[in-house]
Amino acid sequence: MPLRQRVRNGAAGLLALVLCVGAGLATRLPSASAGERAELAGRFAFTIGDVNGDPPGARTVRRVQPQLEHIRTWISAVGASGGLADLDNDGRAGEACLVDPRDDSVSVLRLPTGTRLLTLEPTGLSYRPDVMAPMGCLPGDLNEDGWSDVLVYFWGRPPVAYLRRPGVPLSIGAFTPADVVSDPSRIWNSTTANLADLDGDGRLDLIVGNYFPAGARVLDPAATDDPAMQMQESMSNAANAGENVILRLAGVENGVPRYEDQSRALTEVQSKRWTLATGAQDLDGDALPELYVANDFGPDYLLHNRSVPGRIAFTELRGQRLPTTPKSKALGNDSFKSMGVTFTDLNADSRPDLVVSNITTPYGLQESNFAFVSTGTGPLTGGRAPYRDDSEPLGLARTGWAWDVKAGDFDGDGTDELVQAVGFVTGTRNRWAQLQELALTNDDLVRHPAAWPDFVPGDDVSGHQRDPFLVRGPDGRFVDVAAAIGLANPGPSRGIALGDIDRDGRLDALISNQFARSQLLHNRGPHRSYLGLRLLLPATPGVPGAVPRPAVGAAVTITTSGGPARRAQLFPANGHTGVNAPELLFGLGAATGPVTADITWRDAAGPHTLRRVLAPGWHDVVLQRG
Repeated sequence: MPLRQRVRNGAAGLLALVLCVGAGLATRLPSASAGERAELAGRFAFTIGDVNGDPPGARTVRRVQPQLEHIRTWISAVGASGGLADLDNDGRAGEACLVDPRDDSVSVLRLPTGTRLLTLEPTGLSYRPDVMAPMGCLPGDLNEDGWSDVLVYFWGRPPVAYLRRPGVPLSIGAFTPADVVSDPSRIWNSTTANLADLDGDGRLDLIVGNYFPAGARVLDPAATDDPAMQMQESMSNAANAGENVILRLAGVENGVPRYEDQSRALTEVQSKRWTLATGAQDLDGDALPELYVANDFGPDYLLHNRSVPGRIAFTELRGQRLPTTPKSKALGNDSFKSMGVTFTDLNADSRPDLVVSNITTPYGLQESNFAFVSTGTGPLTGGRAPYRDDSEPLGLARTGWAWDVKAGDFDGDGTDELVQAVGFVTGTRNRWAQLQELALTNDDLVRHPAAWPDFVPGDDVSGHQRDPFLVRGPDGRFVDVAAAIGLANPGPSRGIALGDIDRDGRLDALISNQFARSQLLHNRGPHRSYLGLRLLLPATPGVPGAVPRPAVGAAVTITTSGGPARRAQLFPANGHTGVNAPELLFGLGAATGPVTADITWRDAAGPHTLRRVLAPGWHDVVLQRG
């Protein structure tokens, strides 16, 4: 055969192979049988109940500025949030903050009863409830006194820190509101926030993801001519959002955190993506967290942490695209609608893997969730993210219009399950056809609200989906057993928070729902051996009433006799608007002997390690150098 003919035939064969593989990626693999689902579901038992009632005059849509009135249901689709924490310092993460969009309240609740202890209000600060609204709450120690504060972020203004007063009973007066930026008159439209020590100085920095452009008066009915108001400039590559903000904790003055703006660590394009979630995790073992930023309407990005104490710096990592990799499946090159991120170890190589939520709805939009599985360990070099998307073979590709996602071991067998918040807006008129027309609109028009089709009360876009509860089967694929365990959310969900609220070694989940009652999945499954860790830093010297504080960013590797090593990191605020309790819970299965825990953490002097041999059960471990 002539050389030219051989080359031509070889190219055709390769093309056929690529098309065949691509078709396989787009085809749903066989699902589990009813019997298989029932068997997997039998390992779990939850008491599922509401944690809040219906407020007087509960609404299902927000007030918006006039040019958004015809799409007010779309605009109203976010804002539910919940976080777990030990707010009364009794050693148990039995309290929650909860944002309810039906009345824009921010409540502190006692769990599992749902008793409301107090409402957080920005008393004494500049706040207009007619044009501003809370979008999320983040429990965390903001001022280094060991008492858990609550950060609340908004549409219409910068965040507010509710600072816990040490020793004061958990009731009205237990928190003092304070601004976190010097100019609280600025208009931010924030949709997510995270706490992590980005520069390795031992202090927790604040990452705020903003959505609509800065200055846009989204919720102001009187904003008849608002030049700052824009929608996304593209459905797949938008970079005209409000700037994401990184605030480095520079000090604490009179109990109030003092931040310096280091948002310059992000490029202009990175800063102005439409961010809905962030995830911090040390991926290369240097005790500095990398940062994954999940963006609506365009590419996510993974940032390699190159910071030094006092200066936050990143370089972007990108996944490699192979001949069989669809363009949008390469990390950093997607065109999807990412809304949540969590970390787990899917291939047992001790490098964290990422699960990212996107939109997957039959006859609507078949994008794909991501399951970025590591392809190697060791240093991150050459600007490459050593990950490939295995969502399809793992059974994680398609779950619905997905928001927050969390990984945790609910049955104590040593393998994580995944729970995900899904659903957009609930109504009786299916508006997917209009949404698809919008997706085909010229990008020069999409940014203008007047070019959008109507999305008003009564319209439905993926509004009746059930939150999936995904369990790994014997073949390695995940199976959704939500229906079998009785999980049926009363409305679209947004945030998920995990923690052991009663300190019994069984993982519970708080699910915050949009314009509906939020729910607690109180774990009543069989007891198994476990190791629970509250990792704490010593009390800050010279601070009145200070107690040891959560060691956010610490990493633990545990080993048991005859069992594989397992690793986890303490980053409670990863995701969309759900914040986990600041603790780590390892299921030990049938193991009952001692557990070796190797703990790593970092401060301005560098990384430190500590080894403890512990009996199964809960332990508070104070991390001290030397």
